[in-house]
Amino acid sequence: MQQIDFSDFKKVEMRVGRIIEVQDIPGSRKLLKLKVDFGEAGVKQAVAGLKGVYSPESLAGKQYVFVTNLKPKKLMGELAEVMILAAVSGDDIVLIKPERDIRNGAAVE
Repeated sequence: MQQIDFSDFKKVEMRVGRIIEVQDIPGSRKLLKLKVDFGEAGVKQAVAGLKGVYSPESLAGKQYVFVTNLKPKKLMGELAEVMILAAVSGDDIVLIKPERDIRNGAAVE
């Protein structure tokens, strides 16, 4: 495992956001489009390979942890502005979320 300096880690901005809308991406077998509320920072869009693992209904209205300072990227024609964090073991995907509700946009440190 490659080690990084603490200063490199501090460059990654992680915040709690609430998923307010989930849409299927036509033509994709795995991707879902997520609209995420980050409070004062506004609503951002994520594109995540969660189709078949999480239903849209199970995601909507819940808070999760996102990386919020990545350069935007297009996936299947959709703009990904933030990235949801997950633990992955083989085909098992578990999204990272706060243990209780907190203000949307709260920093993860």
